[in-house]
Amino acid sequence: MTEIEVKIPASQAAGYKVIIGQNFLDAVWPMIEAGFAGRNPFIVTDENLVSAGHPQRLTGKRSIPCFIIRPAGEISKNISTVTAIIEAMEKAGLGRDSVIIALGGGTVGDIAGFAAAIFKRGVPVIQMPTTTVAQADSAIGGKTGVDSSVSKNAFGAFWQPEAVYIDVAVLKTLDDVQYRAGLVESVKHALIADADYFDFLEKNLDDILARKPDILEKMACFNCKIKAAVVQADPTEKNQRRVLNYGHTIGHAVESASGYKLLHGQAIAIGIIGAGLIEIEMGFSQPGRLERIKKIFEKLAVPTALPGYLAEADLMEIIKYDKKAVKRWPKFVLIDKIGHPHCPEGQWAVDVQKELVEKILKKLK
Repeated sequence: MTEIEVKIPASQAAGYKVIIGQNFLDAVWPMIEAGFAGRNPFIVTDENLVSAGHPQRLTGKRSIPCFIIRPAGEISKNISTVTAIIEAMEKAGLGRDSVIIALGGGTVGDIAGFAAAIFKRGVPVIQMPTTTVAQADSAIGGKTGVDSSVSKNAFGAFWQPEAVYIDVAVLKTLDDVQYRAGLVESVKHALIADADYFDFLEKNLDDILARKPDILEKMACFNCKIKAAVVQADPTEKNQRRVLNYGHTIGHAVESASGYKLLHGQAIAIGIIGAGLIEIEMGFSQPGRLERIKKIFEKLAVPTALPGYLAEADLMEIIKYDKKAVKRWPKFVLIDKIGHPHCPEGQWAVDVQKELVEKILKKLK
């Protein structure tokens, strides 16, 4: 197993460890008992994970209170689900001496992390990601939140986990569409931080799609080191952490406008292509760069163009409600070259005119 330290200054904890390995889900519970002695555990998972048998593997024969999110997925990522979790914890007699274990994908981690941040003014959360998107990105860094009826992650808090356990073997049970869509976040990390990692993804994509454990473990290490470095430098997204939003400004709007018919990674793939088109229009792209990205996305079978049912006017309106918007318009994260963000005068997100974004949305059709 590999261990990565994430140091978070001025947070509820000085830092936490990310444990990465294969086939160790059955052995995690003794680690939790040793690390959180005296705390009462409460598991948050979803119906898909229960069907796959992962909570049962985690707890063995132990009787641990558990909240099962139904239905699984973004449709349940709302404040009502958080309220139900908190009330279930209270009915189970739990208080500030509890610890929440988030066993699931990015949606489970976001919901459980937000519940942990606000339950009794904050209890520890352990992230145990079970999807490609969660293992690459959402389980690390302390961003938690749920959606409103208008936009993604409208309610949220920064609440760092106390520990993260990544067992790449659980990805075997993930359906192929979810698996492939989640890999988009790994491509994003390579684009913003590591050209060698992008080369690794290109070279090993067949093995990644075949879910070879050793390759998945290496990929998880790449992802976690990139994410940890950014989060340590800027835990609460004052500036540098914005770089993790590459492709997400358009992508989140697409995801929301689709009514969450599109998976997060599918929408972000469209957003990354949109960012690439903006870079070309603004004059800092290189020949062939966008084609390399498209080739990976095509092999992942994720979309690179807007679905016909999405209107540009609707997307423009949603972008105005982006959680990073100031005066109803957000800045955009862009890259100069693969592995290197566009960062003029130390700013990791830059102004892009509305007219240019409208033009790009038309090109994405």
